[in-house]
Amino acid sequence: MNPNTKRMLMIMLVIVFGMMLFGSFFSKGEIIVPYDNAENSFLTLVKDGYVTEVEQEQSGKLLLKITEDGEKALDISSGTSVTSAVPGALTTDIRADITSVCAESGAKCQNEGQGPTISGLPPSDDGLIQMLISVGIPILVILGIFWYIMKKNQQQNNNAMNFGRSRARHTHGKSTVRFSDVAGVEEAKQELQEIVEFLKYPEKFNTLGAKMPRGALLVGPPGCGKTLIARAVAGEAGASFFSISGSEFVEMFVGVGAARVRDLFEQARKNSPAIVFVDEIDAVGRQRGSGLGGSHDEREQTLNQILVEMDGFEQSTNIIVLAATNRPDILDPALLRPGRFDRQVIVDKPDLKGRLAIFQVHARGKLISKEVDLEELARQCPGFSGADIAGVVNEAAILSARRNLKLIGMSEFLEAIERAVAGPERKSRIISEPEKLIIAYHESGHAIVQRILPKCDPVAKVTIISRGMTLGYTMALPTEDRYLRSQAEFEDQIAGLLGGNVAERMIFGDVTTGASNDIEKATEIARNMVMQYGMSESLGTRTFGKRDSMIFLGRDISEQRNYSEEVAKLIDEEIKKILDRGRERARETLTQYKDRLETLVQKLLVQETVYREEFEKIFADLPPKENSHGKPKLQNA
Repeated sequence: MNPNTKRMLMIMLVIVFGMMLFGSFFSKGEIIVPYDNAENSFLTLVKDGYVTEVEQEQSGKLLLKITEDGEKALDISSGTSVTSAVPGALTTDIRADITSVCAESGAKCQNEGQGPTISGLPPSDDGLIQMLISVGIPILVILGIFWYIMKKNQQQNNNAMNFGRSRARHTHGKSTVRFSDVAGVEEAKQELQEIVEFLKYPEKFNTLGAKMPRGALLVGPPGCGKTLIARAVAGEAGASFFSISGSEFVEMFVGVGAARVRDLFEQARKNSPAIVFVDEIDAVGRQRGSGLGGSHDEREQTLNQILVEMDGFEQSTNIIVLAATNRPDILDPALLRPGRFDRQVIVDKPDLKGRLAIFQVHARGKLISKEVDLEELARQCPGFSGADIAGVVNEAAILSARRNLKLIGMSEFLEAIERAVAGPERKSRIISEPEKLIIAYHESGHAIVQRILPKCDPVAKVTIISRGMTLGYTMALPTEDRYLRSQAEFEDQIAGLLGGNVAERMIFGDVTTGASNDIEKATEIARNMVMQYGMSESLGTRTFGKRDSMIFLGRDISEQRNYSEEVAKLIDEEIKKILDRGRERARETLTQYKDRLETLVQKLLVQETVYREEFEKIFADLPPKENSHGKPKLQNA
């Protein structure tokens, strides 16, 4: 017998024994009168007139109130109670028996002055019920307490033994997500469509000798739909779907992670064909030998078990493993070889066409005004991920509800985009008039330089309204998606970033801290041009420095200098030349178009915000700007 069970039984015996002692203590001094026709019996006392009252207690016993003569006849001291030894089952006919005894003695019963007063006696079969209540309920309570204690004890034992059980969520054909609900990742959908066909029509591939892929690794930035497309694969295939996070494998006990991996794949085999989805697999899939606890830490044991289950001695071809990560560079090479994760599916940020499709998906079921142009909204969101667009649509709906509107309008969408880019408006921030003038010249300097230089993106909005941590900002949006950047684009971008600082120096003869972020961005671009992109004539086309990263931490922590001190000095000089060249180009542009600068400043002081249409009117005599490239820019004060 289990020691805990023995302990519980001993506790129950002690409780029962204590109840017996408790009952015997309170029954002390009572005389038990038998229920028969013998001398000094219950009925004899009634017949002789010694009983004045008969009352049944809740315990089922009959309490007899005896006269003084009756007490002497029973030879007991005055004041001692007398309890009849009538079993509960016999109380059914006790009333009839008392009545018949009273009739034989010529006495009248039932509260007429002669015979005993009867109260609390059941008229029918309540004696058995009273006995069950008096005896059964305590027993049931004791048994209930015993069962509860045993259940809790068993649950604790099960929890202690179930650490090795997988905690994956299992769904079988219950996923409501389909490929039609996933937009902006058409290439990834085509890659995964083959996996769906493998699961639904395996004979189509078996006849050609093709083998089902063991796994597919979904790679891409956060928020691009890796988990969503995995749900869509499960919904399309109609197969069993097991989903778990990489961090759920590892616990505080050694060996738990490997045990959970074994249990997960065992469940998947029992429900095959099945899909196992491991989200954020980099939590357990980092390169081995890089852990802080040595080569035998818990994470590496878990990874080893995953490798064995995916392609070990046991060959299973009816289980497909999908995994998602945004750090494929830190995964162990054994995970990425053919036979485990056979293919890597890139789930990247969407282009213009993809952003439009995502807007259309999230616009379903929402009350959107007819004036809303989803294509224009997609152009306003370059570089946005699917999650970012979903947040924009939701924020626009919240703004419409806040304004008590019945439809979501274009202004709400544009406001939601600005909140996503620069943060909410800070109307409570009070800016003095001199500071407002400085901010106006600063943002106008950004806008004028970016409008004139050919490789800068067109200006969509200039404002001196404070948003988030900025005092004002200039928003420049590209008109097309570009994936390559030229040296001329970087040069123009640096000049545009330094335009605000140059404008302050030209007008006020001094500079403020508002350009700190602009200078930081410009310096970073110039440093990358020299050290990574080989865009320096004096230093040549080579890279300088090598970034080291600790795989266990998953981030860069240092940079190796593979160049001498003399080269480091030349790098600094080249970076300074690039920045000086950009500042000089910005100064020349603002000097030539100073009248346009003053016009824009006056508009900002009056309107606080100038949009693209009104901004272009300032340059009506110049040809429109069309050749824009790159990602969205946001210059702020």
